[in-house]
Amino acid sequence: MLAIFKKSNPNPNYPWVFLARTYCTGSYPRHNLYSRISPLGNPNFSMVPVLDQWVHEGEKVREFDLRSIIRNLRGRKRYSHALEISEWMSSKGLCPFSPGDRAVQLDLIGRVRGSNAAESYFDMLNENEKIGKMYGALLNCYVREGLVDKSTSHMQKMKEMGFGSALNYNDIMCLYTHTGQLEKIPDVLSDMKNDGVSPDIFSYRICINSYGARSDLKNMEKLLKEMENQPRISIDWITYSTVANVFIKAGSKEKALIYLKKLEAKLQKDARGYNHLISFYASLGNKGEVRRLWGLQKVACKKQINRDYVTMLGSLVKLGELEEARVLLEEWESSCQFYDFRVPNVLLIGYCQKGLIEKAEGLLQEIMEKGKTPIPNSWAIIAAAYSDKGDMEKTFECMKNALEVKEENPGWRPKPLLISSILCWLNDRGEVEEAEAEAFVSSLKTVAGIDTNMLGLE
Repeated sequence: MLAIFKKSNPNPNYPWVFLARTYCTGSYPRHNLYSRISPLGNPNFSMVPVLDQWVHEGEKVREFDLRSIIRNLRGRKRYSHALEISEWMSSKGLCPFSPGDRAVQLDLIGRVRGSNAAESYFDMLNENEKIGKMYGALLNCYVREGLVDKSTSHMQKMKEMGFGSALNYNDIMCLYTHTGQLEKIPDVLSDMKNDGVSPDIFSYRICINSYGARSDLKNMEKLLKEMENQPRISIDWITYSTVANVFIKAGSKEKALIYLKKLEAKLQKDARGYNHLISFYASLGNKGEVRRLWGLQKVACKKQINRDYVTMLGSLVKLGELEEARVLLEEWESSCQFYDFRVPNVLLIGYCQKGLIEKAEGLLQEIMEKGKTPIPNSWAIIAAAYSDKGDMEKTFECMKNALEVKEENPGWRPKPLLISSILCWLNDRGEVEEAEAEAFVSSLKTVAGIDTNMLGLE
């Protein structure tokens, strides 16, 4: 149960009263630092007064608690708050601050204040404090900002000091991936082996991806065979998925099928793996395999979630099996706990792609008759289809419907080209539609983030 403390706050100067406090239902006791510093708290509040108040009340500060909170906040990408707690922990001296804690702090400084600040922090440390983790954290900062020269120079220094690990080499390969220097990645893998560092599964996977992106199928397959011959590496379905996808895009169906079979052998009960496999067979036009794997997934994974139905519906639409997709949608509707319109939207798109716009609109109307309120994108899909057909009257009506339900998805943004075409159509109709045009423009202005200047509304 969650409650918000406010009236009972003994000191109104401390903002922790606005943070969510968990009572008795979580893994931690009521009077615990976790209940004061909740990941659900307002990200604009400072954590320092909360921590100071905890100490002021005579409560014990344990490094385990602080590290757990920092780890939790990092996982939620609340880096500023995590850094606040880390710096409080290191400055107060109330509990040990290990070299590993310093490495985490350096990483957080880089994320919040940039690599220059992280570099300054690193330089001010004593040499005996600069362990391998510290060097690795600074390397991460350089890589994250795409600083090739600094990254490679720092990596060379790490190698000379004996700090090079598979993780560090992988960082450099990721750097070359993000900066578009894919041809350099195999050389990093070779350097890694020459330096006596054993590549891990991620090392191989990054390099395989680089070969695939450059359509170097021969070397990609050669490296995969090397990977398969490493007894210490257990290849998962993701690697075979990557390779199969490359061969599918290259039009090499026979090769793709080889790796799809290997992918299937690694699936076990992984629903995401089944989704990938089903999508691949749909791309190859193999209806039988799509149906077979869906049946296997339903047995192996017991429960199917919305994502699974989106994948299967998309595959049936790709195969042109719209009636079968409609039956599957009804199956999902009968069992879903939350009506996620992204699921029926797949079929709406399928109908519109086949020119069955009235059928798409009819499906949406049926869903509404069941008491469901569409998200704006559902209407926008149909509006775009009517626009492509040249039926601007229906386009206008559907887009008005989309604007009426915009609160169902505050992040929705109508496509500028579609809006522009509607505005041009309204303008051509002149005074006949002047009132409706003004109402439409007013509705558009209420959509957060819409560029009114670009759309010619100002």
